[in-house]
Amino acid sequence: MNTLTLVTGAHAEVLNRKALPIALPFSDTLCSLLDEMVEKMRKEKGIGLAAPQVGISQRMCVIELDGVVSKYINPEITSRSQEKIFFEEGCLSLPGEFFPIERHEEITLKYWNEKGLPKRIRARGLLAIVLQHEIDHLDGILICKRYQRQKSKEGKIYGRIVE
Repeated sequence: MNTLTLVTGAHAEVLNRKALPIALPFSDTLCSLLDEMVEKMRKEKGIGLAAPQVGISQRMCVIELDGVVSKYINPEITSRSQEKIFFEEGCLSLPGEFFPIERHEEITLKYWNEKGLPKRIRARGLLAIVLQHEIDHLDGILICKRYQRQKSKEGKIYGRIVE
């Protein structure tokens, strides 16, 4: 049974602070929590969910794209492409709100899987966008904040739209 509650609202404290790293070795409860997060993400009809979105200030997130579930613990972007793309992003924590967000088209990510093994992936397109979105959550950055920074930084929108 899923007992997780979705945290919503741009001013929710847990959504506006940097989440804490998770220490090795990982506990069995961590694996159960990741499974509960997947269940909650599906129930809310999302494609990604970070722990702060369910009130847990720890650096982990789950993503499901094309029927494939991925679990990321202590994810860290190690490289970013210079090419950028725009994508109209929504967020389970900001229901009904959507913003055109600029992201790196391709990223390299290092993280730990739920078995405690170090992993590295290169992601592009939608997976890269979702990973950047979820890692923003782990850094206390909501899309409404990123959009405001993006607008004030450039004063214009550039890049290309991903459909």
